[in-house]
Amino acid sequence: MKVTICGAGRTGHLNAVLFKQRPGITVSVLTGAAAVAERWTSGDGVWQAQAPDGHVLSGRPDFVGTDPSEALINTDMVIITQPAQARPALLHSFAGHLPRDKRVYVGAIPGFCGFNWLAAKILSGADNVVIWGMKDVPHTAFDLVPGERVRTGGAKAQLFAALHRRETSASRTKLQAMLNRLYEAPVTLLQDFLEITLTPGNALMHPAVLYALIGPGAPWENKPFDRPLCWWSDCPRAGAELLEACDAENQAIRHAVESRLDIDLSSVKPLRQELIEAYGSQIGDNRTMHTLLRTNRAYAGIHAPLVTNPEGPGLVIDRASRAFHEDIAFGQALLVELAARLEVPTPAITKTYNWALNYHGGFTEGAPACLPANWPEEA
Repeated sequence: MKVTICGAGRTGHLNAVLFKQRPGITVSVLTGAAAVAERWTSGDGVWQAQAPDGHVLSGRPDFVGTDPSEALINTDMVIITQPAQARPALLHSFAGHLPRDKRVYVGAIPGFCGFNWLAAKILSGADNVVIWGMKDVPHTAFDLVPGERVRTGGAKAQLFAALHRRETSASRTKLQAMLNRLYEAPVTLLQDFLEITLTPGNALMHPAVLYALIGPGAPWENKPFDRPLCWWSDCPRAGAELLEACDAENQAIRHAVESRLDIDLSSVKPLRQELIEAYGSQIGDNRTMHTLLRTNRAYAGIHAPLVTNPEGPGLVIDRASRAFHEDIAFGQALLVELAARLEVPTPAITKTYNWALNYHGGFTEGAPACLPANWPEEA
């Protein structure tokens, strides 16, 4: 089975190494980083991943390059690991290079931010494409040295994937078999892609913490940081409380979707429950959202996006971070639009979203552009 991974960042790098541990898997990596492709071509091409216990896995991708016409030759599965804001251009770039003589399974890890709608829109002329997504990343990953090594945090005990509503039961069966060849953790297929779209994750988590760090009345409002911070082990209590309010509103959106579309979205659980089930004993204290975030060993060492303050000493939030361009412009924006169409009040989500828009200075494009104009009437 040939798998083409799009993106050589943390998730893409780690997946490439993990897949090369599995028998009979050919791994091709399509990257926009010419330096990563050159390093693979000119060196031994071996990539590494260091586990939390210090054990190092090594694997050599079979291809690393920037040309989609090469990376996608005879591929069976495409896994997009690039951030949501990069996906529209990526899908357009490789649409004409996908094999046409067989089913090709095109998915995203994670599949949030309306990937199913986006892929269906851009790949509308490719009837052999099966669109899917995974609910979350199988592992956390950090400290990437591009084209060389990455560190991995905790692994999920169980993985969940979903297909676009248009796909057949035969495609469901095939996808599950393919994913179980790639991952050690068992893979369960969800009934509806909305179970991924509404799964609480970064679109709720990062904006809430940012607001609690630098938003109105926050400790670092209009003030630089004097040291690096970790997203979760340094998460302020106000951030955890705001996150719980946003999560409750996300649950209200879920219930409204269930009522309007007559579907079961019970797999979309409250965030705290999701995290406890996902990380289990890796969490030192799960009594509250605040203690859970600060004591989850799988999250330890994941730094908030800070850069040198261009106007003086200290550090400031990086406006180029995925926390803005993916989690807010795509993830949070989509939740705001879904809530508006369903007439669900979301004061906490909307407050953080509007603040982020003003703080950042605006975004050129976001997830609502891919949401079908007639949703939910003709979902």
